[in-house]
Amino acid sequence: MNQTEREETTRAVEQFLNESLERILLSNPVNPQQLSRARLRPLLIKGELRFQVEEQAGKQAFHRNLDAKEAAAYVTDRLDGQFRQAEMTSALGSGLILVSKKGKVTVKVKGRGKTQAAPARITPMSHNRQKRYILEEGIAVPFLVDLGVMTKEGRVVNNRYDKFRQINRFLEMVEDVLPGLDKGRENTIIDFGCGKSYLTFAMYYYLRELRGYQVRIIGLDLKEDVIAHCEKLARAYGYEGLSFTCGDIAGYEGVDQVDMVVTLHACDTATDYALAKAVGWGAKVILSVPCCQHELNGQMENQLMGPVFQYGLIKERMAALYTDAIRAQVLEHMGYRTQILEFIDMEHTPKNILIRAVKQGKRKDNEAEIRELVKFLNVSPTIVRELMGENDAE
Repeated sequence: MNQTEREETTRAVEQFLNESLERILLSNPVNPQQLSRARLRPLLIKGELRFQVEEQAGKQAFHRNLDAKEAAAYVTDRLDGQFRQAEMTSALGSGLILVSKKGKVTVKVKGRGKTQAAPARITPMSHNRQKRYILEEGIAVPFLVDLGVMTKEGRVVNNRYDKFRQINRFLEMVEDVLPGLDKGRENTIIDFGCGKSYLTFAMYYYLRELRGYQVRIIGLDLKEDVIAHCEKLARAYGYEGLSFTCGDIAGYEGVDQVDMVVTLHACDTATDYALAKAVGWGAKVILSVPCCQHELNGQMENQLMGPVFQYGLIKERMAALYTDAIRAQVLEHMGYRTQILEFIDMEHTPKNILIRAVKQGKRKDNEAEIRELVKFLNVSPTIVRELMGENDAE
């Protein structure tokens, strides 16, 4: 950036550094191995407005609190060499700052400036404030009402709070990968094993209704009655870009090109076939919550680990963790920047691991390590066979 571009960037950021700010997300890193993303949000500390920065470096997150001047300088500095995109969201408007590979800066700001009063619905913030959800309690969302999560007045049903939190946690995961989608065209998203489709409806509502993305979302499941019910609801809401189909994960051929694949609680190797499908389509984003990882548990044998494997529960849990770690490494090998994240607190559901993969193009040179690991465990994981083939040397 030259000095004029830095000043323009700082002025744009300063418009959003007030109590109406929802978040500033820095993405599209120049070097993902250093910082993969950064996020800013407002908070009140001892009555004074501050902005908390969360930086993601590998599997670690670092936090610090800045005042408005420091926050504006932080965003400008990070866009000058470390990130190529800043997305700013506020109750008063939105903004986007793009930096090309040659350093050209484009600034787009929509909505009112900070000189105008914030809407009355904005509430004070505190360091330990009540969590702000993407889908807020008190605002009735039609599909959440029909699915029994909310009342018609927008109140979350007491015994459905876990589902409400899970839906919002999932939308936070989706929010983080928005830079992988193209807002200028229709994005095709496949949800394998959608079930009752709480998250499918939430994803469509968030992307289309709240964020304005052009999306075509297809929910796929084997239960005909559930699919028929979800299709009926989608038509009733007028969600033209959302449809449901009865079918199998491995055999689905309804599309040729896909931007994002979601697979939630697909049992055992169904997750592997879904991941292989996603890679075959060249999907830019993959979100997967595995379930029932039985395959390796029935295969694992190792003399060194024998004393540990004799305890069935320990072996089962180790097999599940090995399964997801191998999946993540294979996705890295196929050119995806992959993270394993906590999906929801263990107290809410034991299925709490989410694999998030974003296509980067450059493959990780880790085939030898993957082959050595599966040899050590004496296993033949479906994901390895599907995406890497058999090892002729074995």
